[in-house]
Amino acid sequence: MNFIGTYILEISYIVASVLFILGLKMLSHPVTARRGNLLAAFGMTFAIIATILWHRHNNERIHNIGYIVVAILAGLAVGWFIAVKVKMTAMPQLVSFFNGMGGACAALISLLEFPKLGGDAHLANMFHGEVLDIILGMVIGSVSFAGSMIAYGKLDEKILSWKAPVFRYLNISILVLIIALAVFIMSRGTVNPQDILGWMYLLMALSLVYGVFFVMPIGGADMPVVISLLNSFTGVAAAMGGFLYKNQAMLTGGILVGSAGTILTILMCKAMNRSLGNVILGAFGGASGAASGGVAGSIKEISLSDAAVLLNYSQKVVIIPGYGLAVAQAQHICSELDKLLTERGVDVRFAIHPVAGRMPGHMNVLMAEADVAYDKLIEMDDINPDMPNTDVAVIIGANDVVNPAALDDPASPIYGMPIIKAHEAKNIIVMKRGMGKGYAAIENNLFYNDKTRMLFGNAKDTLQKLVGEIKNL
Repeated sequence: MNFIGTYILEISYIVASVLFILGLKMLSHPVTARRGNLLAAFGMTFAIIATILWHRHNNERIHNIGYIVVAILAGLAVGWFIAVKVKMTAMPQLVSFFNGMGGACAALISLLEFPKLGGDAHLANMFHGEVLDIILGMVIGSVSFAGSMIAYGKLDEKILSWKAPVFRYLNISILVLIIALAVFIMSRGTVNPQDILGWMYLLMALSLVYGVFFVMPIGGADMPVVISLLNSFTGVAAAMGGFLYKNQAMLTGGILVGSAGTILTILMCKAMNRSLGNVILGAFGGASGAASGGVAGSIKEISLSDAAVLLNYSQKVVIIPGYGLAVAQAQHICSELDKLLTERGVDVRFAIHPVAGRMPGHMNVLMAEADVAYDKLIEMDDINPDMPNTDVAVIIGANDVVNPAALDDPASPIYGMPIIKAHEAKNIIVMKRGMGKGYAAIENNLFYNDKTRMLFGNAKDTLQKLVGEIKNL
């Protein structure tokens, strides 16, 4: 009977792994994303139930099933409540928080399993794969947890960035200490793991400190890259747990998260013109301040009626959404503007920068939530060649992703970062609450461009009034 149960468990893990892969594949398009999410969640539920029913250790079933069920239900209730209550603008913070919890779980699993190595007996040596799995899971999980918590605080504007060259050397020093301590633990001879548990606590403490210092100096404008990287860390830490428990479902899930996070990190680095090496060292993100050379030109405003006429009689309009649109919860009225102009024969498209918002894909999700057709969401590389033929570029709450300083000011902290070339449009309307700087804390020369007109006010209120003006034409 145990033999049959083992086979059923292994097949269950394979089925769960396939569901994870299919779910991830379906997340690539908004039309199938919801179904893919549910499919992956079903795969995880299936794996958990199979483990409870058929897992055996020394021919014994899992104990304390009641406690396990209560813990699962408690986590389900808390997660459901948070997910229902969270605003779309706070989604990056939620992602960071949940990601940090995953890292903490991986680290705690490693810390709990280490003393059990070899049972009550002494190990001949510590240099073998199981010890390596435990150490990597604890180190990577701890870094992910601490880093994600700092990222959460920075995204929620509770924690400020500490920018100083010393952090580069401090991070390298702590990383070297972590590696040296891990090697020291694995190089021990005959030993009872419980006798060197103190060294593991020290290793965990160093990893937590590194996670904090790793994220602290990183500028807010670079946070999408950090979220992707920390997400990949959590996946790798979970995969270490899969190796440790010989659990295929846990291993597959961790590998998928780790690899997807790594690929996304590389794409984000490319989108922001940052190197992955600088990300790992926690040394990227420019200092605050204005770009060099000062700002030429003056601010020019536009009235609602003039903006309505300009948009209504245009042939091509490109809307560039940013975090300010999310803060104002203006995505639905923005979608109404799109539909209104489209009905009047205007070709309306949305230009999406890879790192617009506070996490990868933030603007895509925001606009999809407002029922904007997915084929209208155009990536930066595809929309830029057509910007010179665009009659009006409407920038709503975006700043750094349209800043020409990235192209023509070598002294700017964002120099070299690919941007949406709104400055090449025939007319530019910028919707902002005021003249505040963007997340990178630098001046935007686009606002002083001769083709730019500022439409000040809350994005949601302004768009509602603008829609009303267009309807009256």
